[in-house]
Amino acid sequence: SGTSGKSAVKFDDANVCKSFLLGCCPHDLLSSTRMDIGECHKMHDVALRADYEIAAKTKDYFYDVDAMEHLERFLNDCDIRVEQAKRRLRETQEELSEEAAVKANKIHDIAEQIGTKLAKAEKFGEQGDVDESLKLMAEVEELKKQKLSAELEYRTSLPSSSYQQQKLRVCEVCSAFLGIYDNDRRLADHFGGKLHVGFIILRQKLEELRV
Repeated sequence: SGTSGKSAVKFDDANVCKSFLLGCCPHDLLSSTRMDIGECHKMHDVALRADYEIAAKTKDYFYDVDAMEHLERFLNDCDIRVEQAKRRLRETQEELSEEAAVKANKIHDIAEQIGTKLAKAEKFGEQGDVDESLKLMAEVEELKKQKLSAELEYRTSLPSSSYQQQKLRVCEVCSAFLGIYDNDRRLADHFGGKLHVGFIILRQKLEELRV
């Protein structure tokens, strides 16, 4: 654009973040979370994203290649953190019997459903969609009963000395620690939180880009 004498930035300029144009820059999606990686050194501008989206309808700019490499690097680092956290847990938590481990995983799986549905119900509530919110809350109540009986089964498979031990698990999506006795509020804050949701978006986007 230098030859035309215009100083306006175009979306194809080298200093414009191509991952942002595709809606998947980790700097953007994880800002203000515990994994905030600071500001992106490239330019983010929603107007340029709009320009790109229009232009991309008639021409392939191959920005998906840039974005995919960017995401792969970032998510590989996160997966390494997940494995390191798991290793730390193996070293610090006493080993569960196979039976107890299966039962603990069942609790974690139900807890994930509770947290995800609760966060969605709150979103629907905020948007004024009361029916949808109530429907999800009814599902949450049913899941809470299942979780209670799963916890009971888990406790009966443990020696009484281990009763209150907070069995932790590493979230495969965002590498945070989750406790087996986490309450509903904590579950909703985790599964509906910016960090976890941001990682879901990044991981889904990477799958799309790989196709």
